[in-house]
Amino acid sequence: MKKRILGRGLPFFGFFLCPFFTFLLTESYCYNPFMDMKPVVWVLNLIFYWLVALLLFLSVGRLRAALRIQTALFMFTGLANYYVISFRSSPILPWDIYSAGTAASVADNFSYALSVRAWLVLLGFVVLLLAEQFFCGRVENRRLRAAGGLAAALLLTGMTSLLHQEEVVSGLRLYDKMFTPGVVQKRNGSAVAFLMELKYLRAEKPRGYEAQACKELLEAYGGAGEADESPSVQERSPHIIVIMNESFADMASIGELTCNRDYMPYFHSLQEDENTVAGSLHVSVLGGNTANTEFEFLTGNTMAFLPQGSIPYQQHIRGALPSLASELKRWGYYCVAMHPYHAKGWSRQQVYPWMGFDEMHFLPDYADAQYVRKYVSDAADFAQIIKTFEKRDPDRPLFLFNVTMQNHGGYDQEFANFTPQIEAQGIESQSLTNYLSLLSLTDQALEELITYFSAQEEETILLFFGDHQPNDTVAAPILKKNGTTLRELSPEQEMMRYEVPFVLWANFSLQGRKNVETSANFLALEILRQAGLPVEGYYGYLETLQERYPIISGKQILDAGGRRLSDEERKEAEELLTYQRLQYYQLFDAGRS
Repeated sequence: MKKRILGRGLPFFGFFLCPFFTFLLTESYCYNPFMDMKPVVWVLNLIFYWLVALLLFLSVGRLRAALRIQTALFMFTGLANYYVISFRSSPILPWDIYSAGTAASVADNFSYALSVRAWLVLLGFVVLLLAEQFFCGRVENRRLRAAGGLAAALLLTGMTSLLHQEEVVSGLRLYDKMFTPGVVQKRNGSAVAFLMELKYLRAEKPRGYEAQACKELLEAYGGAGEADESPSVQERSPHIIVIMNESFADMASIGELTCNRDYMPYFHSLQEDENTVAGSLHVSVLGGNTANTEFEFLTGNTMAFLPQGSIPYQQHIRGALPSLASELKRWGYYCVAMHPYHAKGWSRQQVYPWMGFDEMHFLPDYADAQYVRKYVSDAADFAQIIKTFEKRDPDRPLFLFNVTMQNHGGYDQEFANFTPQIEAQGIESQSLTNYLSLLSLTDQALEELITYFSAQEEETILLFFGDHQPNDTVAAPILKKNGTTLRELSPEQEMMRYEVPFVLWANFSLQGRKNVETSANFLALEILRQAGLPVEGYYGYLETLQERYPIISGKQILDAGGRRLSDEERKEAEELLTYQRLQYYQLFDAGRS
């Protein structure tokens, strides 16, 4: 009798119950499904888990094995999602598969400690795996298994297709603000959110897009010539050095922060210097995805028109792409890209030549460089900049774009080659102490670099900015000291986490400005203007757009009055639609026209 119950009664019961608990545990790593998700979201996610269980059951023919495979799969994917959110404040997204190699290259620099909650979730998974021992149904008929498996796969495909329909999403009242992927997952559940986001693996053409119309509009702004044909050296062409510094941010911007001494005194002095342009740069990423800020700066494009968390370098760029490098080559510049880490990171070794860079330097070119923690120090990196500058072609101006590595995440570890010197008063946090101490080293290295260029006779511009703020392990202690938490931040306060400082300096007289607020897609305009170079073509259009919308990022769009546009206003603004069309043209059609 007992065998009959185990063999017939419990399988049906277990088939529906185990996926239910798998869903509940998977969401519980980071969220509270009872509080965060509506009943319709529960139903949709459970349908997904039951269909996956059915597909596995019919594939292997054994219910016990199918349930355990599903439970183990989501136990580990849920854990991975927990860590990704901890590291970059954003969940796993479909296009992260393109970034797997880059993520693996820095994975050993992060702490993998678990919260009590995560440990309890893992314990729940272990109990569920043990309980699944009792569910031992099977299907022997291969034709039935094949037909049923095909039906389950088609149902999953159909479900995904439905979740890509706007009328279905709005009808079910699912959260569809894809520029906030963390909220999408929190409210819709990991599975449903992931299926919804699959729609954005490929960029869609903007409404009313016509390649020829975009080409003609850009030609109206001038500068339609090819970058590598008959470059025209301007009468005045200063050298241009750009440094995008990894995780460089002034964390005092998110809350009061008092330290044993100033952690970036030289940078602060540059911000007050009358011969600099300095202010806040609004970026689209936080705690990671460096390549997106790089993409926005070098191309003048914006993540506002691409899914939050996607990586254009790896998803959308497949050939020649107009960029600041290709624009400067039109004026005779020799363009060099430098990054003291692996060339394959974010596919830079492929993307840089497509952007028009003549020369690239990666980690192997930094032989015998000094390291801080596990990365080439900023001091060594900046010394390499000087070496490259001194070996330049004397007959051509130099554009050098450098992405640093010293301040990369993983701030909670100790290293023999790094002794923290900065301490935040009233805050006990190794991550914050290490981070501020790294900034102090950067500040010293920057002073040495600018001292060098101050002594050069040839005119040189140097732009320095951060790619994004560090992850939450650095920010949380500061917020706690100021009486709040990451969860309690208002939408306006949360936007402060997407600001980094920038400063543009030159060894000649500039039109200095202070407290400038801009976004990464507009920052190159400042270089062209201060260098006295023509601002035309795509950059001519951007200069006009900037007057109306000075801040356009993947997180927010502000008009000239500082007002944040709503989702509906973003969709209805004709100027923004034109920008979106031109960006699509630049990404996908300009290189072929």
